[in-house]
Amino acid sequence: MRAISDQEILENINNPQRMQLGYKQLVQCYSKRIYWQVRKLVITHEDADDVVQNVFIKIFKGIKNFKGDSKLSTWMYRIAYNESMTWLNKKARSMQITSEELVQKLTQNLTADVYFTEDEVLIALQKALASLPDRQREIFNMRYYDSIKFSEIAQILELSEGAVKSSYHLAAKKVEQFIKTHQTIELD
Repeated sequence: MRAISDQEILENINNPQRMQLGYKQLVQCYSKRIYWQVRKLVITHEDADDVVQNVFIKIFKGIKNFKGDSKLSTWMYRIAYNESMTWLNKKARSMQITSEELVQKLTQNLTADVYFTEDEVLIALQKALASLPDRQREIFNMRYYDSIKFSEIAQILELSEGAVKSSYHLAAKKVEQFIKTHQTIELD
């Protein structure tokens, strides 16, 4: 199957005769990436599914207003990030805890999640990431897992590139220190 460009997707969405095809292409191209970006923030599969549905509703409602000032993926990642943070904050408020405490609580339950493999290294990494502030965790996830350029992360999060680089390096040091301090397994 050939790769479909963002431009082709947008042209199809903006053409009344091919609008449904465009939306289908958008979902095919981005649903997994958006899911995993959200999942890294909200931790559980069920919650990620709910947030992703909200993300795509917002994308579908707003795509006609997309001006192309950034990459389509950058625009969608910003929506996914904002929806994830809104969900975390709302759930944390309902439990009367901070969003950081919520993430730590959700991470503690990872081994019970049927969608998460019981790999000790992955669990240790998730626990290390849960110990980070929200912004550092998201920057680390985008750079480490998704290989998104610092400049794109800066656009997504509406920060300076320098602030993103600094946050990433701080997060990486904290993750490394956390794993060293809490290490119960041998890492190569």
